[in-house]
Amino acid sequence: MAAITSALIAIAGVVLGWIAIEIACKPCLEQGREAIDRSLNPDYDPDDAVSNNNNIRSPLITSESDDPVVVVASSTTSYDSSVKPI
Repeated sequence: MAAITSALIAIAGVVLGWIAIEIACKPCLEQGREAIDRSLNPDYDPDDAVSNNNNIRSPLITSESDDPVVVVASSTTSYDSSVKPI
């Protein structure tokens, strides 16, 4: 009887540990499972994938207007010779 009790306690510990890991690492595990599903899907072609705004490589700022945004960097910086590096 003690062996059955020990086995049930060990199984319950493993199950609770598995649930804790699933909850703690949920975002990472979901991304990994999606990647595995895509790689095992014979109909998936990464060249045909439609880009959506949830992609990590998509631009953060998208402009809906026709006016281009121009960023100008100034290269005329002044050098203070009184400050010496350590």
